[in-house]
Amino acid sequence: MTQRTGRAVRITEPGTLELLDDVTVPDPGPGEALVQVAYCGICGSDREVFAGTRPAEFVRYPVVPGHEWSGTVVAVGEGVPDGIVGRGVVGQGIRTAEGTPASVAGDTDGWPQDYEETGFTLSGGWATWLTLPARYLHLLNEGADLRAAAGIEPAACVAEAVLLADVTVGSKVAVVGAGTLGLLCVQLLKGAGCEVTVVHHNDERRELAATCGAAHYTGDATTLDATFDAVIEAAGVPGIARTAVRLARRGGRVVLTGIPATDADDLSALELVSRNVHVLTVFGAPTRAWAYAVRAFSTGVLDPTPLITHEFDIADAQAALDVLAARTGALKVLLKP
Repeated sequence: MTQRTGRAVRITEPGTLELLDDVTVPDPGPGEALVQVAYCGICGSDREVFAGTRPAEFVRYPVVPGHEWSGTVVAVGEGVPDGIVGRGVVGQGIRTAEGTPASVAGDTDGWPQDYEETGFTLSGGWATWLTLPARYLHLLNEGADLRAAAGIEPAACVAEAVLLADVTVGSKVAVVGAGTLGLLCVQLLKGAGCEVTVVHHNDERRELAATCGAAHYTGDATTLDATFDAVIEAAGVPGIARTAVRLARRGGRVVLTGIPATDADDLSALELVSRNVHVLTVFGAPTRAWAYAVRAFSTGVLDPTPLITHEFDIADAQAALDVLAARTGALKVLLKP
């Protein structure tokens, strides 16, 4: 047995962080892999865990947060190929029961067991070490940039939105919201050959949206006609779902990915049915979306690097959360264990 110790940041209860300096990690068990975390991103849901505003069924305290992680496999348990030791990896967070159809399909909408997810109910990547079932790992190319790879998890969420949108080369697509999810979505849509228009509430992300592949940008959705083949909502603010629906052409698709703090969307059944608009939703990322995002990353279509604005040591996790909460230009904030 190898003795390994490392650091971890734990949220003991809403509003309280603690840094653990000497966490002992056991060898991985059967079917498991032990990963040395390289980087871990912080997103809005992590801030919800800290603030205590995440719905109770989707968090369990105390918890080590962190679901947007990248790292290197350092050890594997019985039944896991030794060949993945030393490989760069990312990994799915939502658990499904092994051997069931939902697990095989990676279907996060058909969980055959109670909700469990890395960084919310299970220990996550705000730590030196992370142990998880090896079947949730996705291998990266040799020499992959692990700093950039920490952005694959949010990209997988919007990859599912791209797949549900059923776009093709030449499709006109609107992306509502130019945060991390929206901009990663722009990259994936550009890679699929779409003409992308970004809708964001102000002008501050115009240049970055263009860098990511947007052909058009506006801060005012009312200036746009309902001509889009697909609309992907990535803003998560009250009322935005209705805005997204009104941008879709007759027979178009709208994919909602954001979770607003208050449920203030009044979607009109008359509008949806009379215009034959198809509304779909994404919560988490199934296996097919992870595979899509990892392949896009490996081929250079997906590059989260331009979105990284801040890096902190995990000992400064509170400062990292404060930077995000301040809303002064921070986009993707990384912690480094």
